[in-house]
Amino acid sequence: MPRVLEVKDLVTRFHTPEGVVHAVNGVSFYLDEGETLGIVGESGCGKSVTVLSILRLIPEPPGRIERGQANFMGRDLLTLSKEEMRYIRGAQIGMIFQDPMTSLNPVMTIGKQVAEPMVEHLGMTETQAKDRVAELLGMVGIPRARERFDDFPHQFSGGMRQRVMIAMALSCSPKILIADEPTTALDVTIQAQIIDLVKELRDKLGMAVIWITHDLGIIAGLAERVMVMYAGFAVEKASVRDLYADPRHPYTVGLLGSLPRIDGRHSQRLMSIEGRPPDLLEEPRYCPFSPRCPYVLETCWEEHPELRLAGYQHEVACWVDVKEADLQKAAAGND
Repeated sequence: MPRVLEVKDLVTRFHTPEGVVHAVNGVSFYLDEGETLGIVGESGCGKSVTVLSILRLIPEPPGRIERGQANFMGRDLLTLSKEEMRYIRGAQIGMIFQDPMTSLNPVMTIGKQVAEPMVEHLGMTETQAKDRVAELLGMVGIPRARERFDDFPHQFSGGMRQRVMIAMALSCSPKILIADEPTTALDVTIQAQIIDLVKELRDKLGMAVIWITHDLGIIAGLAERVMVMYAGFAVEKASVRDLYADPRHPYTVGLLGSLPRIDGRHSQRLMSIEGRPPDLLEEPRYCPFSPRCPYVLETCWEEHPELRLAGYQHEVACWVDVKEADLQKAAAGND
């Protein structure tokens, strides 16, 4: 499959009065045409900052992209001019933000907001754009789409506003759709509808998707590959199947252990990850998960682990072989 995006060694910092926030620390990943990559981790782990850096939406100052590459269709997004990035953001990479109420302009009609990128980037007339808006709103499941062209955001429910955001992101037929926790503010039934809608549109339009979430349960039926992030680092990368069947990083084990199961295989209580999230003002000199890790070794406090192969296209940044450690623990318990 052709590669549409390749990010290499991305580092982003925020220079604040309290000190330097180490938000993204050398993250690398790729995205192929038509596939879905899930980026998973708790709040503040650098998921959103990673994609906002790629799109050059980091406020400068206080933010700064210190180094890295983001090669999109043969061009490094981090070296393009503001005008070139404006075109790419509107026409070739679409983004659905977390909260549709704050992302939509409350004093501008829905029709105008969805039509704006098409008039701006595709050179459509207002009449052409209006026809395309009606088509897009219908495609994302908004009933009586043409009649709702002149409605304002407050006249739509939360789920319908999120559908409008999806229509806007798809308006110029982008190569990549980035969804930044788009179902967080929605109830479970609406969440499922939005996820199904994105899957259906991905398959129909052949676009690649980056789905950012803190919920590994959502990723299971949506993505082909997953990147788990912690404290601004990519700590594990694998196919969805491998990650769920054979998690190799203690943080991933904890995340999966905290998921409720309905197949009867989880007889124990749900796991919790002890301790507090890391302080990103500290320069990362050792494994950031060490203070919370049940497998911690002396080495973990001395040196930061690099990603290493733990299986076919399965990478993990950990000094411990979690499987081996569990086997040893079980053997010791049986003695």
